[in-house]
Amino acid sequence: MWASLPAGLLARHWARRAAALALVALTITLFILNLRRTAERAGRAAERLETREKANDVQRRMLEAAARRPRGRNELAERLRSGRF
Repeated sequence: MWASLPAGLLARHWARRAAALALVALTITLFILNLRRTAERAGRAAERLETREKANDVQRRMLEAAARRPRGRNELAERLRSGRF
C-alpha cells in the first residue's frame, strides 16, 4: 500500500510539476554553493601567491644586500673611513 502512494502522487500533473520545480531549485542551489566554494578556493590561492611573492622579494633583497657587504675587516674599515657605508 505504501509503495503505491508515491506512484499515485506522481501520476498527477501538479505533483509532477512540483517535483520538476523542486529538482530545478535544488540544481540551482547546488550550483550557487559550488560557485561560492570555488571563489573561496581562488581567494585562498591568491592570498598564498601574494604571501609567497612577498617572501621572495624579501629574500631577493637580502641576497642583494649580502652581495654588497664588505669582504673583510680592511674593506669594512675603508668603507667607514670613506663614508660609503
